[in-house]
This record gives sequence, C-alpha cells and structure tokens, in this order.
Amino acid sequence: MTLRLHDTATREVRDFVPLEEGKAGIYVCGLTVQSEPHVGHVRSAVNFDVLRRWLTASGYQVTFIRNVTDIDDKILVKSAEQGRPWFNLAYDMHRELTRALDSINVLPPTYEPAATGHVPEILDLIDRLIKAGHAYAAEDGSGDVYFDVRSWPQYGELTRQRVEDMEPAGDADPRGKRDPRDFALWKGWKKDSEPATAAWPSPYGPGRPGWHIECSAMAGKYLGKAFDIHGGGVDLRFPHHENEQAQSRAADDPFASYWLHNAWITTAGEKMSKSLGNSLLVPEVLKRVRGIELRFYMVSAHYRSHVEFSFEALEEAAKSFQRIENYLARAAEALGREVPSGGALCAEFTEAMDDDLGTPAAVAVIHDVVREGNKLLTDGDPEALSGNAASVRAMLAILGLDPADPAWGATSRGDDKLTGVVDALVRGLLEERERARLEKDWARADAIRDQIKAAGIEVEDTPTGPKWSV
Repeated sequence: MTLRLHDTATREVRDFVPLEEGKAGIYVCGLTVQSEPHVGHVRSAVNFDVLRRWLTASGYQVTFIRNVTDIDDKILVKSAEQGRPWFNLAYDMHRELTRALDSINVLPPTYEPAATGHVPEILDLIDRLIKAGHAYAAEDGSGDVYFDVRSWPQYGELTRQRVEDMEPAGDADPRGKRDPRDFALWKGWKKDSEPATAAWPSPYGPGRPGWHIECSAMAGKYLGKAFDIHGGGVDLRFPHHENEQAQSRAADDPFASYWLHNAWITTAGEKMSKSLGNSLLVPEVLKRVRGIELRFYMVSAHYRSHVEFSFEALEEAAKSFQRIENYLARAAEALGREVPSGGALCAEFTEAMDDDLGTPAAVAVIHDVVREGNKLLTDGDPEALSGNAASVRAMLAILGLDPADPAWGATSRGDDKLTGVVDALVRGLLEERERARLEKDWARADAIRDQIKAAGIEVEDTPTGPKWSV
C-alpha cells in the first residue's frame, strides 16, 4: 500500500509521490522562541517526527528541516519587559525548546535554521519579488517592504479565501501599504523603540525580516525551489502558510507539493496558549508522567484530531503504555535476554500508518499483539514469544516509543545501574514481608506492602515468586 496523506491545499487524501524517487524533503515551521514551550507547542514536533520516522522506515532518504524564529515583535517586547537583550531571550528559550523536544524523543532535524542567520537569502528573495512586480518599498519613509497581494491572482488559494473577505494584515502600520491586506517582507528599524542590534543593513534601510519571508527563504535554501511536504500547526494555515506560498510562487518557486497540518491540543475547548493562562510547561507535566508516556499520549491521537488535554486522560494513557512496557519486561525475563530489535511490522500496523499516519489504529494493533504475547508467556513457546515481542518493539520504534531506545535514558527502563539498585532495595523489602507472613505477623507484612505501594511500586505474586514494577 502507498502512503496516503491528507493534503490541506486540495483537501483530499493523496498518494505520496515524491519529486525525486527514494527521497523526501520536509519543511516544518518551528516555534518563535519567545517563552518556555508547553504541551501544545510540542505536539507538532511529535506528529512530524512520526511522519519522518515512517518515511525513513518505508525506505526514503529524508531531509527534514525545522526552523526557529529568533527575531520577532513578540521577542522584542518580552525581552524589553524582562530587561535583557532580545538575543539572550531567544537563545535561552531555544535551549528550553531543545530540552523539551529531547525529553520526548523528537529526533533532531537534518538542520535547524534560524531567521537571523539567513538575512542575505531573505533580502535576495525580496529583491526577486520587487523585480517581478509583486513587492514594493513603502513610500512613507518607514523602510518597510510589502508583498502586493493584488498583484498575485492566486493569493488565497491555500485557504480558499477571496482577498475581499480577508482581514487587514496587522503586522505593520497600514499607512505605507497599497492594500491593508499587504503583508510585511521587511520591517524598517524603529530607532526610538527598538535596539540597534535588532536591525540589519538592506537596500531599503536598516531593519529585520518579516515573519513569513524567512520560511520561504530557508526552505528554498535547504530543500530547493520545489520540495515535497510543508507542515505545521493548523493555526499557521492563515496567514503564515498562505503568505509563504504566495510569495514563493510569485518569485517563480513551485514550493511545496503537499501541505500537512496538525490540530491543536486544547484546554476548555480553546487553543492552549500563554494568553489564555492555561499553558502547561513540558517540565511541569514531566513531574507527573515520564517523557515516553507523554509522547504515547500525543501519538495515540490522530495528528488531525483536536485533543482536549486533561491530566486524567494523560495518566490513563500512561497506564496503557505501562501495560505494553511491562509485557516487554516479562518477555525479556522469560527469554533470559533482551527482546531483539528489528522485528517484523504487522500488516495491519503498516496499513494504518499508510492511511494518513493513522496512529490510533496503529496503537490498537500494538495492544492486540501484546495480548497475543501475554498468552505466549504462559504457553512457553520461546521462539513465538521472541518474534511477538520483537514485533512490538519494532512498531513502538516507528512511533518513537521503544523503551530500549537509549534516547529515553533513565526516564524509561534503560538505566541498568539504577534498576539494579532499586531491585536490590525492593527485593530486600519483599523478603522482609515474606518473613513476616511466614511468622503470621500480618500487621508488619501489611505495613511493608503499604510502604512499597507508597513508593509507586506494584508487586505481583507469581508462581515463581513476587515480581515488581514501577
């Protein structure tokens, strides 16, 4: 079966046919690094990480570009409020973002370009647009440069809107615009209110890039004038992606063949954001669940489905993943060795993933295979058990959820030294509990049981002795 993707531009599910056989170029709009990332921010990164992993597993050589916007109105405002240089704020928040993505096993991109590092490419693209008659320098002395939306008849085709129905672009003073919907490609330096470090020389005077032009310039530099997939959150469809497509194609660059957009994580039915005061910072969430469990929670929903966040749902997802994880641990113990990697993918799993990255169905397949594996644990067929458990590992790896992946470190169950220490401590308590039971000292046995339970450890009595798990 061929991978089929829901293309936002055509609103159809289309077969994925890359521009170059065996290769796939993906550009994903990253964050404006103005504040600490919350759960809603990192969903997009997880969704497109799964796409990348699936394309790689399907035999494609993937070039994956995810940018960072490190100069922006919001960054300038917040840095001024905090009394520190804008570049210091952007750098700190970029590091926070990297830590958050590492904590949920999002692979580093092939390259992560930043807007401030690509001013020459941005100015070159602006120059091409002016020469083609699709952009103009404002005549009000502001130093701004705008895209002329009326000059491009296809403007609005991505989101299927007419120019007449659009709100004015609120990215600059409208006095220098020919049409209020024209959007900024270059923002002249406001010397009375902006630091000199936030301006670069240009033919139009000192200034900085507009938001939309940076992505077109960076995508073109690293993926070429035409590339396969452009992705991002659904909130970026307009104006950001609409403007990206318009300016790139107006400059005679074909740009993206497919557009993919992930839905929001909401709280109380509204987009999770700082302004709503309901953001949940990733480090705070990871105090309640492990990174692998947070990722499982996100992956269990389809990327185009809105997710209403709650800690109850998150903790239920964590328990669901722990059942899969515990099966792999029991299988390894029964086999007397680590469950092998590189197992076969179930046909149903492949079918689900090829159907527009159907991760909910793919997760259901994993649970089905685990149920079969639990029966094999009692049947005592080592070969069948090994194949079953290896298949589970392989499917989890596609979703970035393999507990044995070194990327999880001690957040999973891969820290052998720590596991050994905990095992010795827990077994000591279990032996003491067993002695109390033999002596019929039920009060002491119950107290030890409660002590173990309070530490977050579950004990299962089996024919071969008690087994524990976190």
